[in-house]
Amino acid sequence: MQAQLQNSVAIITGASRGIGRSIAQAFANEGAALCLIARNKTQLDALADELQLDAQRVLTLALDVTDRAACFEAVEKTQSKFGHIDVLVNNAGVYRSKPFLDYSTQDFQDMLDVNLFGVLHFTQACLTPMQQRRSGSIINIASTAGKWGSRNQSAYNVSKHAVVGLTRCVALEASAYQVTVNAICPGFVETDMLDELKAQASHSAGTSIEDFEKAALSRVPLGRMMQPQEIAQMAVFLASQGARGMTGQSIHMDGGMVFS
Repeated sequence: MQAQLQNSVAIITGASRGIGRSIAQAFANEGAALCLIARNKTQLDALADELQLDAQRVLTLALDVTDRAACFEAVEKTQSKFGHIDVLVNNAGVYRSKPFLDYSTQDFQDMLDVNLFGVLHFTQACLTPMQQRRSGSIINIASTAGKWGSRNQSAYNVSKHAVVGLTRCVALEASAYQVTVNAICPGFVETDMLDELKAQASHSAGTSIEDFEKAALSRVPLGRMMQPQEIAQMAVFLASQGARGMTGQSIHMDGGMVFS
């Protein structure tokens, strides 16, 4: 059976750890050439070595997604090396938990700069060449936090609600060019970011990490955390030919926490 992403070229942001790392592994296994992006070049190069990709199939670029010029330059470098871009995975993100009254305006700005504007920069940089080729898939890693309210993470939720809204709007505009735009909304996923979330959120709620985790799992019908590989497999599907008829969707990967 032919690999699902054979001959495809994908840009993955936040690729050095967690969900982004798993998506990179899954895409490599499915035959894609990859531009791996994160802030830490050493970690990116270690991942490229681990994936055992031929030098012609991988490019690692260390940059901050809040730097718009660097994002556009990365897209130009990717096209220069591979000739085209088929898939963009906007995965880079940050998390911060506080009671609403303790947030500063800078806290909100920091979240928006990475979680929203990082998505915006790369999407605008990739969309023009995708539309010119009349082909492409943009996959935004949002969150269940973008679909409902939750205590002590208003800045994070606002940024992810914005990503869900942006996904829908860009999907409508890009559809005329056969470019699909979808979001994956993970719930609790076993990554180092989840460890950060549990530590910050339990502190904000005035409870222990163990009690916070128990309460969190009580909201998950499947009764377990998601694995990053599960998110990665959904990303593979959205990037594949099998999903060419799907656009503007925000897909929950959360064990049943959200039913809308």
